[in-house]
Amino acid sequence: MALRDRGVEIKSPEQILAMRRAGLVVGRTLELLRAAVRPGVSTGELDAIAEDAIRSAGATPSFLGYHGFPGSICTSVNDEVVHGIPGERVLLDGDLVSIDCGAIVDGWHGDAAVTVAVGTVSGDLLALMAVTEESLWRGIAAARISGRVTDISHAVETYVRASGGYGILEDYVGHGIGSRMHMPPNVPNVGRPGRGPRLVPGLALAVEPMVTLGTHETVLLEDDWTVVTTDGSRAAHYEHTFALTPDGVWVLTALDGGEARLAELGVPFGGR
Repeated sequence: MALRDRGVEIKSPEQILAMRRAGLVVGRTLELLRAAVRPGVSTGELDAIAEDAIRSAGATPSFLGYHGFPGSICTSVNDEVVHGIPGERVLLDGDLVSIDCGAIVDGWHGDAAVTVAVGTVSGDLLALMAVTEESLWRGIAAARISGRVTDISHAVETYVRASGGYGILEDYVGHGIGSRMHMPPNVPNVGRPGRGPRLVPGLALAVEPMVTLGTHETVLLEDDWTVVTTDGSRAAHYEHTFALTPDGVWVLTALDGGEARLAELGVPFGGR
């Protein structure tokens, strides 16, 4: 099959169920972390909460040791867009922290991210968070059987562009996911529709828009992980893992499978 020839992994229904188990671990862990975020907590403390939650669920942190990454989650604060390393940094009132989390269950991966306000934040930051999260759902809602991967990209970009003068990262993208955390195909957050691999039942993707209040340009810090905006502007990052089934879309890292939001967007729910 051509999709497999390009390295795109098509899952069986049983394999998607295994990914759902991993996705639930991720979703529940992110809810714990969201509740734990407050002024005075360190990113290292959040990491410890995450590792305990993942391992207590019988799963393995995807990120810990991945190409040498030292944490179980990524914690990216303010102008840090993605891949921030958890440690001694203490969160302050008015900060934004993006938390990216992955877990493995029986060899199958789940991956998701949220951005959380620390204490009281300004209105422009609340708007940034809302636009980024909604663009994620608009991207997922654009995934229809027989469509193309960049239908998702176009939907993300269209929503963000219509919402104001935000920057959308182009060098960091979503990805295929399954028996490995990062697999083909890439899922950009910008682009024309109708391009890339065809969307078919059994395909699983991680969609993750990264949006800033300023430039889309970034630089990698000396730790070789943390990505920051070149102009110091704040950033937000949201992500979900979803699968296409014969019945529709199943958001594997959403606790309700995405059923409520998909219904609002008029998209068939493909879960169980």
